[in-house]
Amino acid sequence: MAMVYEVLVDPTRRRILDLLRERERSVNELVALLGVGQPGVSKHLRTLREAGLVAVRQDAQRRWYRLSPAPLAEVDAWLAPYRRLWADRLDALERHLDRHLEAGEAGAAEPTERATAPAVAQIAGATDDAAWTDEAGDETTEPTEVVEEG
Repeated sequence: MAMVYEVLVDPTRRRILDLLRERERSVNELVALLGVGQPGVSKHLRTLREAGLVAVRQDAQRRWYRLSPAPLAEVDAWLAPYRRLWADRLDALERHLDRHLEAGEAGAAEPTERATAPAVAQIAGATDDAAWTDEAGDETTEPTEVVEEG
């Protein structure tokens, strides 16, 4: 799986995969769509083929490339816990925002307290080594809320 990640780092290779996701394509078609020379595209295709991300079939004088999704399924499986983590954090953010909205509707027409971007980041879980700025502009380790006046 490590090789797959190394291969996916290159933006041209990712673009090739995007194009092959749509349908099978020839080298010449990829060259035209990417704006990269034929030797460069062929080199990227060889790297993708060696990683198992694309398959090739010969049709007379042409080579047709198609996406091989199996290695991407491994990447997807590895990413699954991270997607769950972010889904949980986004759910917490939604609950927080709903509480602020309800508080605003119950009292005034407009809520008086608004969470700062750092406070939202804290709810979303981005609190590791975070530096916040208080109302005086001094750095602090705690997020602050801004109270709008007027």
